[in-house]
Amino acid sequence: MPFILTFQLLYAASLSYSLGLSKLDKILIKEYFSKYICRKLNHRHNIVMKLRLFFLIIISALLMSGCCDKKEDVRILYWNIQNGMWADQGNNYDNFVAWINEQAPDICVWAEAESRYRTGTKTKMAGCEEAYFPYNWDLFARRYGHEYVVMVGKRDTFPQVITSKFPIRLVDRINGNGEDIIVVHGSGHAQVDVNGKTINFVTVHTYPFKYAYLAEDPQKSSEEQGGDIFRATEMKHICEESILKYDPEGKEMWMLVGDFNAIARTDNDIYKKADDDKCFMLHDYIDANTPFIDVMKTWYPDEFQHTTLSKRRIDFMYVTKPLYDVITNAETIRDGYATSTRDPELKFCYPSDHYPLVIDVRL
Repeated sequence: MPFILTFQLLYAASLSYSLGLSKLDKILIKEYFSKYICRKLNHRHNIVMKLRLFFLIIISALLMSGCCDKKEDVRILYWNIQNGMWADQGNNYDNFVAWINEQAPDICVWAEAESRYRTGTKTKMAGCEEAYFPYNWDLFARRYGHEYVVMVGKRDTFPQVITSKFPIRLVDRINGNGEDIIVVHGSGHAQVDVNGKTINFVTVHTYPFKYAYLAEDPQKSSEEQGGDIFRATEMKHICEESILKYDPEGKEMWMLVGDFNAIARTDNDIYKKADDDKCFMLHDYIDANTPFIDVMKTWYPDEFQHTTLSKRRIDFMYVTKPLYDVITNAETIRDGYATSTRDPELKFCYPSDHYPLVIDVRL
């Protein structure tokens, strides 16, 4: 009786793993095992045959499990595209689209995802009458095979947008507390459902200047590193309203991604700043208070992965351990279309002053 019970449990398990098989396959497997068992159980004293049957069932269950436990390879691309890819807007964004298709991303996070200046100039656009982005991201994303689009962070003219082949759900936009905290460019929390597995995205583009936002005396504020203090305050609020609110131990898959406009202490062998410099406050907060892992620094511990033409690393992908553990590739792209050059007169860059970041994960 114990042997029969063991068989029943294993047989049920094997069928549960055979969901990927056709109905006919399941019937044939069931009939085969039923006939086989009837023959073998008539010889109750034949221990060898029972053991062979036992191991046959285990192997069958394992094989079925392996066939149906399929992994999904997912590519995540982030890029600050400088003024809504100003560099290619006069070309109908054809070069930009061709490059995206070459990269074949499944999920994209775009910073500065809004058109701001007229082609070839520093003249501001009149608004929605002229600007292609952010109003047409849904049409644009279809040119590289993405059906889902969400504007995640939006407070001014520097929004962050996620496009994806998988469904996206906006959880929250994070713009401040309405009192003493302002997230100048806006931030947001969205979830992407990859075949039943959820990745939480928190997009950021922190305040860029040396002086604090709305400082009464910008010069004095710059000397006091008011901008660094302000950015750290933005980041603290963003984390408190996202991962620290929902998953402080980082048990789920999260990514904190964007243009942080701040350097990290872990790169100070390059920058040679004083240990008490306030420029490290933002990333120090993340390291001390969240479960996030710096992908590029962990993936390339002995290589400095600069993300801007000015050779700074201010664009980051932070992830929690469940997401980090499934990364199969991580890179900063600085060649091909992403090669950055500065216009000597306009001071804008072609195509951007930032470089794209890419990771591949297997879910």
